[in-house]
Amino acid sequence: MNLYDNDLYLEDICYVAGLDLPWQKLKNKSIMLSGGTGLIGSFFTDVILEKNSTENFNCTVYVLGRNEMKVKKRFSKYAYNQKLIFIPYDVSIPLIQNDIGTVDYVLHLASNTHPIQYSTDPIGTITTNIIGVQNMLDFATDHNTKRFAFASSNEIYGENRGDVEFFNEEYCGYINSNTMRAGYPESKRCGEALCQAYKAQKGLDVVIPRFTRSYGPTMLMSDTKAISQFIKKGVLDENIILKSAGTQYYSYQYVADSVSGLLWILLCGENGEAYNIAEECSDIMLKDLASIIADINGKEVTFEDPNFIESAGYSTATKSRLDGNKLQKLGWKPKYDIYSGIKRTISILKEIK
Repeated sequence: MNLYDNDLYLEDICYVAGLDLPWQKLKNKSIMLSGGTGLIGSFFTDVILEKNSTENFNCTVYVLGRNEMKVKKRFSKYAYNQKLIFIPYDVSIPLIQNDIGTVDYVLHLASNTHPIQYSTDPIGTITTNIIGVQNMLDFATDHNTKRFAFASSNEIYGENRGDVEFFNEEYCGYINSNTMRAGYPESKRCGEALCQAYKAQKGLDVVIPRFTRSYGPTMLMSDTKAISQFIKKGVLDENIILKSAGTQYYSYQYVADSVSGLLWILLCGENGEAYNIAEECSDIMLKDLASIIADINGKEVTFEDPNFIESAGYSTATKSRLDGNKLQKLGWKPKYDIYSGIKRTISILKEIK
């Protein structure tokens, strides 16, 4: 069984596809995205393909990737749909596609996004967020793109200085750049700066969605973020393993709400602006998150020390709660809180495993 056989997942896709957004901006247009098989990109692609199949939306989606079979497997329902076009590509090299004319929207969603990758491939983490975004920006400039979106992260805020409860889009905390772990947040900061440079120098229209810790049924099973590890244990009906005291206080977001936020920003955001995709109904301490997942399955929370590779990739931030008011003023609001989102994720993944 796959996601397309799950009623709850299809409900999520239809919910986002039915939002009151200016969808006419995408109708009969084209979208190119890196990271198309990732947590955010795959859900986004399913939403556009759903609108194509039910509303004659006629939007072409170019999915960039290194593995065509992986793309066809993930989008099995649309594997031979003419509106889903796979382009073999590694974001570390320039993207040359002379046979493609205008691409209306370009989204750079590809990135190493979990601790093991940060610690085992710090070079790839940095280059995807700097060289990769520059290659995508160059492509967008050369192909008359209407709008470019760069998927940034809550990690650009760094450490909470103790002066605020929530990070708004202007906040800037401390990052020790002289560490291996700094490669992810610092490269995201640099990627944002590159977007602003292309806006100023090339006249490119850019928006920057800042995602918080997203989760959902489209998560990759290789993901080593704490919430992903907890969810996998929940799906397997095992005890939840906590590898710290669990007092980290973070914002989270269910994938359907993350993608709806992305769409609000893409279609309604102002050129050059960054927006947090967050709402405090999904803010929670890590230990409480572990307890929720354990309780759903009648299991316990156990403690275990992280190994060296795991601890090297962990964020050092102890409080990272994002202020989502700027995006909410555009009209966005989430459908799920942390409990309902987690319960839904586990229910879907248990059915399709």
